[in-house]
Amino acid sequence: MEGSARFIALIKLANVGLTLIWGFAVTYVFVRVLPLREFQAFLLLVAFGNFTISAEFGLTSIIYARLRRYWLAHGEGSADGFRLEEMGVLFLFLAMLILGGVVILLVALVAGGLDTTMPLLFILFFLSACINLPALLAKRALAAVDGNFIWEMLDCVRRLMTIALLLLILKGLDARLSVALQILISLTVIGYAIALVHRRLGMTAQDWLAFSRGGTHVRTHYLQDIGASALFTISEIVAYNAPYFTIAAATHDARPMLLFDFFFKMSRALSMAIRAMVEAALPRITRAFHTGEPARLRQLLIRALSVAVVFALTASVALLLVGRWIFTKLFAGRAAIGMVDLLLIDGALLALTMICVSVYVQAALGRFSHLLKRSLPFLAGSLLSVPLAMLFGDWFDRGFLALYALTMILVAALHALSLRRLLAETAAR
Repeated sequence: MEGSARFIALIKLANVGLTLIWGFAVTYVFVRVLPLREFQAFLLLVAFGNFTISAEFGLTSIIYARLRRYWLAHGEGSADGFRLEEMGVLFLFLAMLILGGVVILLVALVAGGLDTTMPLLFILFFLSACINLPALLAKRALAAVDGNFIWEMLDCVRRLMTIALLLLILKGLDARLSVALQILISLTVIGYAIALVHRRLGMTAQDWLAFSRGGTHVRTHYLQDIGASALFTISEIVAYNAPYFTIAAATHDARPMLLFDFFFKMSRALSMAIRAMVEAALPRITRAFHTGEPARLRQLLIRALSVAVVFALTASVALLLVGRWIFTKLFAGRAAIGMVDLLLIDGALLALTMICVSVYVQAALGRFSHLLKRSLPFLAGSLLSVPLAMLFGDWFDRGFLALYALTMILVAALHALSLRRLLAETAAR
């Protein structure tokens, strides 16, 4: 099963489907149990959760690239290559990141930055989102040592149980208890996955606790990658999430915020499907790159792009057909979406296809400095979209969507050039 790219892709897509159902279930449930003003605050909490999750600065991508090369070399890494002690250092960093996010959230709640009458629910939900940080590390580590299938099966079970707990809120289950149980389930699954990594790598307890040796190795050999990855991740975080905050600052009208949240959910759904497909092909792509096989690499990249485009076209057509119905049901009829809005979203989704394939492949290969350069135009366009859209007056919401979509189209063209450059560099080695 682990050796079949098609089988891995199918199980990954099934898990993506469950993840998307969970994401939509969160909105579907909480838009019905929270007042509108409180739900808007909840959306800001979700955005802050996205910021926090992304603030791992791409370290899990770095560990995948390093550990994958180490695994392909059968543990015979170079002096500046992967070391087992790095795993413990990464978990310590993620724990500190979660703690820092909780502190910021508590300050925001006390200061009134997030207006809610249910602070405990907000804190628990934030923690449930942050659980995805160690989950992501477990996923990447298992994938690097050819454990894709095992993780996806574990995660499918986790998603099924958390979806059930979410929906039980509508049947009367206390929302705080539901979220607390979701956290417990996630911790159990992640703990088992990390135990598998521990066994496959032949690690010891000392490897996990050698923070000094691991930290020294990271600082000595990985600082450039970590710096580029951190800046790239920050740029991506802001580019994808800043409109939540700039829209909130520009208008009190709920419709623009709901439109962007809808687009964000659609883009996340597509990017997750593309990620599943690319990750299924990564064992072959990384092998072709590291062994210097440009013809094979070209074949695999063309295949990945072709499948991704099929996904995007299917999603675009489906959105045109049932997008209005989904929007109405999702937000309980509190806003409307028009055909022009849907067409703009479709254009952005098609551009997102090229961006996703390029980012996922190049991150797995450790090309973080190059990705950083490509992310800056996207960052600029995202930050300027809302201020420029205010010039459109009553057409603010559509003006913003148009500017954001145009930004993504231009960035997609830059990423197409990046993949072409990657193939040229591989052929020249």
